[in-house]
Amino acid sequence: MNENIKRRLDLINTENNIWILYLVIIGLSFYANEKEKNYFLTNNNQDKNTYRTINAIVFIILIGVYTYFEKEAINSLTNKQKTPKQQQLDILSFIATSAVLISGIIFLYIIILDNELTEEIAFN
Repeated sequence: MNENIKRRLDLINTENNIWILYLVIIGLSFYANEKEKNYFLTNNNQDKNTYRTINAIVFIILIGVYTYFEKEAINSLTNKQKTPKQQQLDILSFIATSAVLISGIIFLYIIILDNELTEEIAFN
């Protein structure tokens, strides 16, 4: 099997594992939303703290995933054996993954600073 195909298959296997991780993140997000709802209904600080902790964990995991994709985009950029169109698409992919990584970091920062749950975190 040629080396490019083997690398591509390895990337697909890693992405499949990331999809499973996303399912876990979805479950955690549903649970966090329940805690947030309970906090607003009961004013229970434990629910608020649980909500904030779960969201922080979710975004730490997401930043790890986004960092993986950022690393892959950088690796793709450094491969000089590509057509101009492939290089252009690599640059666009790098810009997009960078934007997603930056947004994850910003959302985590908001979660850490927003002690009163005034900002809705709607990107998880």
